[in-house]
Amino acid sequence: MKFVDRIEESKRLKQVLTANKSTFTVIYGRRRLGKSTLITRTLGANDVYYLADQTDATLQRKLLAKMVASIIPGFDKAIYPDWNVFFDTLNDRTSQKFTLCIDEFPNLVESSQELPSILQNKIDSKRLKFNLIICGSSQQLMYGLVLDATSPLYGRADAILKITPIKVPYIQDALGVSAVEAVEEYAVWGGVPRYWELREGYANLREAIENNLLSVNGTLYEEPLKLFKDDINDIVKTATIMSYVGAGAHRMSEIAGRSGEIATNLSRPLAKMISLGYLTKEIPFGENEKNSKKSLYKISDPFMNFYFRFVIPNRSFIEIGRISPILADLDAHFSDFVSEYWEKLCRETVSGNELDGITYGIARRWWGNVSREERIELDVVAESSDKKYLLVGECKWTTQENSSRLLAELKEKAQKLPFAKNHTIIPKLFLKNIPEGTLTDVLLPEDVMKK
Repeated sequence: MKFVDRIEESKRLKQVLTANKSTFTVIYGRRRLGKSTLITRTLGANDVYYLADQTDATLQRKLLAKMVASIIPGFDKAIYPDWNVFFDTLNDRTSQKFTLCIDEFPNLVESSQELPSILQNKIDSKRLKFNLIICGSSQQLMYGLVLDATSPLYGRADAILKITPIKVPYIQDALGVSAVEAVEEYAVWGGVPRYWELREGYANLREAIENNLLSVNGTLYEEPLKLFKDDINDIVKTATIMSYVGAGAHRMSEIAGRSGEIATNLSRPLAKMISLGYLTKEIPFGENEKNSKKSLYKISDPFMNFYFRFVIPNRSFIEIGRISPILADLDAHFSDFVSEYWEKLCRETVSGNELDGITYGIARRWWGNVSREERIELDVVAESSDKKYLLVGECKWTTQENSSRLLAELKEKAQKLPFAKNHTIIPKLFLKNIPEGTLTDVLLPEDVMKK
């Protein structure tokens, strides 16, 4: 699969590595996001890349010395009793600047707790002759080692790159699919390049799902639990909460009721999962996040959402190799599943962007009562930067929609919004296919896919 996106990250990394001085760079983000690929594509023939493992410090120094020997002949012939001696020797023997990258840096620290302090002293001395990159998949550990104010390495980095999932437009390029297919693919795999690579090996989406997720031998069958191990202590509680949210429990009270927990006991684990990018806290447009009593918790990561919706509830079937019921469930509900993510994509398309010459702020859903008898929901609501316009949107992931009818209904609902006064209403439809009726104020997947 061709390398896509990471334009800004590549530019920043090249910029810092070609500086006139030696630099210290921190790169972190969950597994499978392409951190190592980004680094190795940037490094040159005279740079050193080392993937740390969980062996003891003596063996790690020996293995790293062997890698260094590829650019400094004989470096692996000596025995280095500690990391201080190792880095002093490396600095002394460096005749021209190069880059040393230590991937999965937390593995080194596990057996050498003193390493961050040693590196701090080397960096603070301003005498390093080489660039240093440290990289890690555990967001929690990397934060504790580098980004926390109490860490020895805090404030030393010349650049900090947090690698996040790739945005949806790039999956179309990567997999060579239509805009409609790209939305469906992204709803399953999310923005994780490694998942895209696994998908690429199969003729179609269904076949890729069957082989990677609906089989005990599937590469991604245990994937969420592996990811949780990097950053979360109580994996059981985390998986339980994710399962309930995936099954439709979105309010704090619902999650607490199903898990048999007091709601206040869930605040910390929910906040943790939000910080890691697995959950999101959704509030209606116009409400204050701290004070709103209408908060809903949703699985934000598409792959996680698919996993806890279709895999977790059916693990017993998968374990005995009986996936026909799962495929039937998938066929019956896949369109509805994609529809939820389509709504999210549409809100992202509006947020901070310019449509028809108007720039909008963050788009959200809105739900609530407009009278004692009537309750309405809107998929997309966003206010213009100048506060003059209010965009309201309806999202449909179905075929043969009548745009004229939908626009009329949307305008009628918008007029009832309590915050619509003194705004010019801008209605928009976000539809899967070209509809019957007018194409004015209609956006299709092709429009959403624009970079």
